[in-house]
Amino acid sequence: MVHFKVAEEQSIMEKLGILTDAAKYDVACTSSGVDRRGDGKGMGNTIAAGICHSFSSDGRCISLLKILFTNECIYDCKYCINRKSNDVPRASFTPDEVCTLTMEFYKRNYIEGLFLSSGILYHPDFTMELIYQTIYKLRNECHFQGYIHVKAIPGADPVLIQKTGFLADRMSVNLELPTAEGLSRLAPNKHRKNILAPMRQIQNGIKANKNEIVLYKSAPRFVAAGQSTQMIVGATPENDFQLMSVAESLYQKFELKRVFYSAFVNVNEDKELPALPGGPPLLREHRLYQADWLLRFYGFSAGELLSEERPNFNILLDPKADWALRHLELFPVEVNRADYRMLLRIPGIGVKSAQRIVRARRSGALRFEDLKKIGVVLKRALYFITCSGKMMYNTKIEEDYITRNLLNVKEKLPFDKDGVTYKQLSLFDDVNFQAPSDIVV
Repeated sequence: MVHFKVAEEQSIMEKLGILTDAAKYDVACTSSGVDRRGDGKGMGNTIAAGICHSFSSDGRCISLLKILFTNECIYDCKYCINRKSNDVPRASFTPDEVCTLTMEFYKRNYIEGLFLSSGILYHPDFTMELIYQTIYKLRNECHFQGYIHVKAIPGADPVLIQKTGFLADRMSVNLELPTAEGLSRLAPNKHRKNILAPMRQIQNGIKANKNEIVLYKSAPRFVAAGQSTQMIVGATPENDFQLMSVAESLYQKFELKRVFYSAFVNVNEDKELPALPGGPPLLREHRLYQADWLLRFYGFSAGELLSEERPNFNILLDPKADWALRHLELFPVEVNRADYRMLLRIPGIGVKSAQRIVRARRSGALRFEDLKKIGVVLKRALYFITCSGKMMYNTKIEEDYITRNLLNVKEKLPFDKDGVTYKQLSLFDDVNFQAPSDIVV
């Protein structure tokens, strides 16, 4: 059992201010994919559709209490605000303080779960033991049965990761940078082998646990919501094809639930870091998320979307529309006959609308007005489909013509309405929020 003392001069709310701000650069938090109801004796539960979300003004989920256990760190990663060489305010929670904050905020309905990451305090084992102690207290002393997502610390004892995995709903190990070369240059204290080892351990643990649950339904669940990771976009010179190929490999080899992409924010002055005259590459990040969706749900491969000859996405068009424009020989598609896989490749048709088309056409031929009711975005799809052999309008199947028209269709982007700006997550950016004054330890 690790006994950990922290400085007495900082209040819990001062620590909260420092350690929520320090956690904002980690975007790899997600809360769906687990079904674990409370037993009626503890507090909270997690249902299959995910926890109850609220959103900040920039559209990011803030329903989890998202904090670092500590922003002290023995590492000196060049891109990290919490690197050991930076002169920034430092703070560390105790396990009891994290439990107090989680329970008090939950009781007030500000949060529905906890996302707990950490800098590396003294040693990976020391840090992972503190995280384990925290989650153990939450589950067994506070009887918290809500959603918990924690970071597995690379280099920590596998036994500690295993014990934590039986208490958490989701775990993640951040890949940080897509290549070993980039990691060596910007994070010399981190090693790809140390990052991939806990990923493999969690994957194997999830598989073994599923088999155990088949035999013993009362067996404790291990990382029931799966694992995720994060890659920083733009800190190193890898192109989009390399990023998507790494993501595809992670999905295939480690069975991850999500790969998150974080636009590089230059918070440190360092000659190894790129200059960002236009700010963080948010639009590039957005295109990578769209392409990631195509990998996971639309049947695309990285090699279909990009290639070594064409290694980057066209940031003006979403990746599926860009792919369709480069394969106009496949279009227009007759929606009353096309198979499900091909329907998914039509711009303006999503997974749900493709499923509805397959069901609805069993009852008769679909018309364009039927497609609109089904949920097809006709202002995008009309260039690529026919209904009973007819196009919606007399449209040229020509790349330049369709591109110009698609660019005239305003795409909703997850940025501020006045332009592409960067805004980091603030856990409580509701102007009406008042921090509870009665939280004490």
